Amino acid sequence: MNPPTRQYKYKKKVTYPQHNGHSTWRPKWGRVTYVSHFISENSISQTCLGVTFVRWSAEMRRNSVTFLKYVVVAIIFLALCPLAIKFLMGGKRIEEEYVDAGRGMPFAPRVQRDSDVVQMNQKSTERKKIDWHDYKRIAEEAAKTGPGEQGSAVSLTSEEEKQKDELYKVNGFNAYASDKISLHRSLQDIRHPDCKSKKYWNHLPNVSIVVPFHNEHWTTLLRLVYSVIERAPRELLHEVILVDDFSTKKFLKGELDEYVAKHFNNVKVVHAEKREGLIRTRLLGAKHATGEVLLFLDSHVEANVNYLPPLLDPIAEDYRTVVCPFIDVIDFENFAYRAQDEGARGAFDWEFFYKRLPLLPEDLEHPAEPFRSPVMAGGLFAISTKWFWELGGYDPGLDIWGGEQYELSFKLWQCGGKMVDAPCSRIGHIYRKFAPFPNPGVGDFVGRNYKRVAEVWMDEYAQFLYDRRPHYKNIDAGDLTEQKAVRERLKCKSFKWFMEEVAFDLPKVYPPVEPPPIAWGEIRNTAADLCIDTKFKGGDQNFGVEPCVKDGKGGGEQEFEFSWHKDIRPKKRTVCFDVSTSVQKAPVILFNCHGMGGNQRWKINPRTKQLYHPISAQCLDCDIGNREIFMNPCDETKDTQKWKVENVNETAIIHEWGLPR
Repeated sequence: MNPPTRQYKYKKKVTYPQHNGHSTWRPKWGRVTYVSHFISENSISQTCLGVTFVRWSAEMRRNSVTFLKYVVVAIIFLALCPLAIKFLMGGKRIEEEYVDAGRGMPFAPRVQRDSDVVQMNQKSTERKKIDWHDYKRIAEEAAKTGPGEQGSAVSLTSEEEKQKDELYKVNGFNAYASDKISLHRSLQDIRHPDCKSKKYWNHLPNVSIVVPFHNEHWTTLLRLVYSVIERAPRELLHEVILVDDFSTKKFLKGELDEYVAKHFNNVKVVHAEKREGLIRTRLLGAKHATGEVLLFLDSHVEANVNYLPPLLDPIAEDYRTVVCPFIDVIDFENFAYRAQDEGARGAFDWEFFYKRLPLLPEDLEHPAEPFRSPVMAGGLFAISTKWFWELGGYDPGLDIWGGEQYELSFKLWQCGGKMVDAPCSRIGHIYRKFAPFPNPGVGDFVGRNYKRVAEVWMDEYAQFLYDRRPHYKNIDAGDLTEQKAVRERLKCKSFKWFMEEVAFDLPKVYPPVEPPPIAWGEIRNTAADLCIDTKFKGGDQNFGVEPCVKDGKGGGEQEFEFSWHKDIRPKKRTVCFDVSTSVQKAPVILFNCHGMGGNQRWKINPRTKQLYHPISAQCLDCDIGNREIFMNPCDETKDTQKWKVENVNETAIIHEWGLPR
């Protein structure tokens, strides 16, 4: 007899995969042996494991073909079951292969970049510090070789040297050398070692990078774009906005638009309808930006490794914080990338020349941490979009360029914000050999800008600027109503507060009232009976000795001051005698005065009448026949090293040498 049978129907309907184009297999009514056979309601996995051997009915046993069909179906079902489970549970394949990260423990290779993990952290609700470095890209860049790679200098052949002049004239730097370098060139990581292990918040605001440009060279502009995109976590870089200030180079019109549209999906070009100048072009870009943070950059820079998180981290903690990167130097001649220094605090003198103050002791103890800075250099900084517009943006009444860094620095500090420099964010900048653009022909726009800043933000301290630049008082600064309304609306503090709390040590280096010089007048060489004459030359130029004006023999610039900074400068000018080498016959040139000693530090020896340069340990000498001056090892017996300064504060000179009175 056949075993007892009953009709049985599955209580949970299960749809099976399609098989070889046939209909979906579904459970039917049927006669099956009454055995313990069920599918768990909890998971499909248990269904697979719960399949047991079933004794088919006598009718089915007699049909071997039918039996084989069931066997095949069962095998296929068991093979597809794990895939069905994975699909329904949303599982993903786990990579089993690992690569050495070079940092101790290995990590699983990413499909694209390390920021995949960072992106997961961004989505996490937990706020924590994470490592934002893209180690895969860092390793790829370290292996690159070629012209300019690793930030190395580019050498031109003798034939190429002959071809560089045309591009040099219109750019102020060696654009021919730039064209030999990859748009994706690699740079050496020159950050402080502590930066390589520094972590930043996992939740950071996104950024719109605003780049104003006028007649920028093609390869320097595009190299900037690639560097800021490729070295930034993609989830933090919202967009790059290139703002064309009415350029006249044809390739910066349609050709640039087409290139950007073809190669990028987060870069756009905005064209000004007329020449606006640097300040209003930045404002134009800011108005088009939709990111949470604005990062203003110049159009001939290159961003270095992991530059972005250090700029955004302080803003994530306080949106009223403005952050500036360390600005490195890209050589205008050969495009070598190097550090400018390892940090200093921004400042100014009372003619509004940008200056720098040394780091404070507490800043030196933590070389990878942001430090407070009174004034920005101007071109490169990150600011919350919200804070930028709360401050009223840039003063739209400022023309072309000049004074904007002081205006923004003063008002952000006085109105409740702060500014820091981030040592772990480094961006290289090409300092042009000369400005290739003509004067805009709109009068003393810089003086007008300075007066607008002084009248709105500097209170009684504005007089110190006018004392040095008396003609500023007669300049029409225009309507200041809106700017003064910003100060009133934000209940901003006084400039006296700024000088006492923020730039507290600035007066020690750049006093509002200059102490008198320790010596002044003509400088006459004893042996030659000739006087030093700088002939109103500019920076980086040599000079020599000429017949003395006070002898009625010729003319020139022969009035000098030994300032309280211990430098030598032509009277009423801010270029100083500068010596940068210690070799025999080292040249003496004029260079912008920085008030920091070093190459510009001089001492008058009251006993020997020599002019001593401490850093090179040499004395000023001259060649009477060629009328040249230079540095030589000090020799008290040489009359060519003896100089008579017309007026000397003997007490100050004796004190300087530590001699008894």
